[in-house]
Amino acid sequence: MKFIFLSLLESTRDLAPIIIVIAFFQLVVLRSFSIPNLGEILIGIFLVMLGLTLFIHGLKIGLFPLGENMAYAFARKGNLWWLLIFAFALGFGTTIAEPALIAIADEAAEVAVTGGIITDINSYANGLRLTVAFSVGLALVIGVLRIIKGWPLQYLIIIGYIGVVIMTAFAPEWIIGIAYDSGGVTTSTITVPLVTALGVGLASSIKGRNPMIDGFGLIAFASLTPIIFVMAYGILLN
Repeated sequence: MKFIFLSLLESTRDLAPIIIVIAFFQLVVLRSFSIPNLGEILIGIFLVMLGLTLFIHGLKIGLFPLGENMAYAFARKGNLWWLLIFAFALGFGTTIAEPALIAIADEAAEVAVTGGIITDINSYANGLRLTVAFSVGLALVIGVLRIIKGWPLQYLIIIGYIGVVIMTAFAPEWIIGIAYDSGGVTTSTITVPLVTALGVGLASSIKGRNPMIDGFGLIAFASLTPIIFVMAYGILLN
C-alpha cells in the first residue's frame, strides 16, 4: 500500500503541470467557472493517474528487465544474425500494432481520398503502416550494428538527416507532413522501453562498450528512418 501511495504521488506530480495549465486557461483566460461534467473529468483524471502508476511500475518490473535479459542472452549466444533478426522483428512487430500509427494512417488515407490523391483507403493505410514498421525494424538493425561495431552515433544521424533533406526535395508535397509525423508516432509506449533496454543491455554485455555512450540512440534511428521511407512510399504512389 505504501508503494502504491508513493507511486500515485509521483504520477500526480507528473500530471500536475498539465492540470495547472488547463485550469489557468479555463478560469483566467476563458473566465469560465462552470465546467460541464466536472465529476466525470475528475474521475477520468484519477484513472489516468492510476493507469500511469501501473504502467510505470510495469516498465520497471517487466519490460526493462526483459529487454536487458534478452540482450545479454543474445550476446552470450554469439550469433549476430539471430540478434539482427530479433532487432528487426522487435521494431516491426511493436510498430505495426502501434495505435498512434494506425490512427494517423487511417486519417491520412481519408484525407488523401477526399483530395483525390488515392482511391483505395485500406490499401494506402496498410501500405503506410507496413512502410513505417519496416523502416523501424531496419533502424533497429542499424542501431544494433552501431553498438557492436562502435560506430559514432553523430555521423549516422547526420547522414540520416541529409537523406531526409534530399528526400524532401523530391517527395510529393502531400506526403511530406505525413512522413514527418510518422517519425514521431513510432516512439510508442511499448517500443521505447524495450528498445532502450535492448540497447543498454547489449552495450553492457559487450566488452569495450559504454552503456551510457553506446547503449542509447536506437530511438533516434527509429524516429528518423520512417521519414525517409514514407517519402519514398509517396514517390512510388505519385
